[in-house]
Amino acid sequence: MNLQQHKQEIEEKGFSIINNVFTHEHVAVLVEAIEQADNSSANFRKTTGLYAIRRFLNEVPAVAPIIFQPSFIAMINELVGSDYFVVKSIYFDKPEGSNWFVSYHQDLTISVSNKLEIQGFGPWTVKQEQYAVQPPLAILQSNITFRIHLDDANENNGALHVIPGSHLRGIYRPETIDHNEEQETICNVSRGSVMIMKPLLLHASGRTTNNQKRRVIHIELSNQSLPDGLTWAELLLLCTN
Repeated sequence: MNLQQHKQEIEEKGFSIINNVFTHEHVAVLVEAIEQADNSSANFRKTTGLYAIRRFLNEVPAVAPIIFQPSFIAMINELVGSDYFVVKSIYFDKPEGSNWFVSYHQDLTISVSNKLEIQGFGPWTVKQEQYAVQPPLAILQSNITFRIHLDDANENNGALHVIPGSHLRGIYRPETIDHNEEQETICNVSRGSVMIMKPLLLHASGRTTNNQKRRVIHIELSNQSLPDGLTWAELLLLCTN
């Protein structure tokens, strides 16, 4: 595996896909742990078009040893650095018959445990008693997301559409995209593979048309400390010991 090539792709394009990071056996264990989890918490959201688990690693702790194997941590360390730690985890299940889609956007907020008026942080939102805030640009530029795919994802079941290189433009409003000049890429990702992406990468997700699931574990990492008493809502250090 040429991780330096993937590292360069992340820097230049804002994303990269690494195939077969997890075996089908690992994926089956992850799915079983999710299906057996107590879903009575408010962090579980289930509708006809979407099933999601916020604070996923806290709600389903059995998945952590499977995900954070030494080989996966070593891959993270080589791609982004050994000073990164988990700051957000979400599980998404796009059901077979889902007509749910997401238009082009950047991931402009971070999840924090408290609300403080600090210069450079805002606007604020709160969902299910979880605070989210748009931080200074430097934090968004340094953060990174790892998306672990539990199913094959393609253009027929909601694979991400991205605008390569858009993460280099700072805050890039979707309504200003010139589709005559920008090149869209559809990110087909196989089961057990991982898509790494920068939060500022413009991305969208289409509707499901092939009656196939698209389940993804979304893990955001940062190496940034928050100022003046502001704290991450989730924080998990990565350790191979």
